[in-house]
Amino acid sequence: MKQEKPQLRYFLYARKSSESEDRQIQSIDDQIERLKHLASIEGIKTIDILTESKSAKMPGRPVFEDMLQRIENREAEGILCWQINRLSRNPIDSGKLSWLLQKGIIQSIQTIDKEYKPEDNVILFNVETGSANQFLIDLSKNVKRGMNGKAERGDYPTKPPLGYKNDRLNKKIMVDEELFPLVRSMWEMMLSGNYTPPRIIKIANEEWGFRTPRTSHGGDRPLANSTIYKMFNNIFYTGLFTWNRELKTGNHKAMITLEEYDRVQFLLGKKGKPRMAEHNHAYTGLIRCGECDCLHTATTKQKQIKSTGKIESYTYYYCTRKTRRVACSQKRTLTVKQLEEQIDSELQKCQINPKFLQWALDYLSERNELEIEDRSTIYESQQSSYNKTQNELDNLSKMFYRELISEEEFLRMRDDLRSQLAKLKSEMYSTEQRASKWLDTTKEFFDFATYSRARFNNPETKPEEKRKLFTSLGSNFVIKDRILSISKYEWVKEVENSYPALETRLKGLELDKTLDTTERNQRIDLVRSDWCAYRDSNSN
Repeated sequence: MKQEKPQLRYFLYARKSSESEDRQIQSIDDQIERLKHLASIEGIKTIDILTESKSAKMPGRPVFEDMLQRIENREAEGILCWQINRLSRNPIDSGKLSWLLQKGIIQSIQTIDKEYKPEDNVILFNVETGSANQFLIDLSKNVKRGMNGKAERGDYPTKPPLGYKNDRLNKKIMVDEELFPLVRSMWEMMLSGNYTPPRIIKIANEEWGFRTPRTSHGGDRPLANSTIYKMFNNIFYTGLFTWNRELKTGNHKAMITLEEYDRVQFLLGKKGKPRMAEHNHAYTGLIRCGECDCLHTATTKQKQIKSTGKIESYTYYYCTRKTRRVACSQKRTLTVKQLEEQIDSELQKCQINPKFLQWALDYLSERNELEIEDRSTIYESQQSSYNKTQNELDNLSKMFYRELISEEEFLRMRDDLRSQLAKLKSEMYSTEQRASKWLDTTKEFFDFATYSRARFNNPETKPEEKRKLFTSLGSNFVIKDRILSISKYEWVKEVENSYPALETRLKGLELDKTLDTTERNQRIDLVRSDWCAYRDSNSN
């Protein structure tokens, strides 16, 4: 015989968001119809039907908050809804629901397939409401990941500027055949130097009858002042675009060249509309002044060459002198070329011959075999300890269920064993990673010593990569009297001090014509042996 429910009063709450998170969720009318059917079967008494078309990912839904207030005023004791995520997708609303349920002010939350009561395990309720919140977090991450991936492939992830349009079928950006030539004409007028942006706007709107593209939210309007300045400052027209503060090469058709773009920026600056440019200076925030200890900063300035009309950029570093406690006389600047020449000189000091790199890698491969054996032995011992501790935890639970130990003893011993398991698991993971981490770190060291200088001087190397190579040398970077000094890492000093003698021995053997092949190879093997011994003595 079916057990009758206590006669509680319920609010029937149905919510539908117009946003993408809920496109597959039942409509409000469908929710109400199904919930009414459930109420009639289960004998649930509903005193009011409340509906809301608003996303639950942020607090502040008026109907939902009014419903909770009415429940606190004792108008009802329960909520009838389609799923728990209809009530909340954010931690603030979830927390309030959980608190009212624990206090018994809400005595029942009935969904289409489950009921939540005050005496239920609160962890389960929090997990399910947290899952609804996590869904939105994951959705946001996935959208951002997709947009970033699109940008990496050279496709602009959002709405393009005037002159271009989205090809929704192929998900590409294509030329707007109607507006592209008009926008190009505006750039040409600006490049001529004979037209100001306000004058170009007047010609476009009044003489050409220019109108912005029609969209579902508006459009079909004359060109505005703000729009044309945004257009002339947008590097997108060169075939590039900025995404996450990084410059990407786009797949779309370029309207102007980069030189034309730079000239327009120069013209806008002279006309009192400076362009806010972001320069990626590789070494800012790293170098301090040797006199006043203030950081060095960098500035990039542009200058037009009268003979050619081209815009040239100049970058230089200088002390900010932001402290008043110490007078600083370091007023002379250091060009980026001068700074990088000094960095290159430091990289040269720890550079090794590729032959020494190959010797090191061969030796590392041999040592790695021994490392794997050691790791396996240690891992087996740790795994045995872990299994033993897990068995102790299992037996402890059995003892508690049989009432052989008190709850207080059980909780204390359980927490202690769990702590041991977590520690052992961490140690096992470290052991698993030890061999590969040891090998990768050492290979990275030798790879840096061999190729860092070539990478640093490669014109294709990005500023962030140059910064990484620079900081790999040491710390406490100081400039005084335009001279760079570095507190070098121990391994850098060891290479500088010990390696040159080995390099000299190798070159001498290779050039010595008095040695036969066998004797030369034997002596070269001695150099190799000394190099590997040097590696062991400096393994950290």
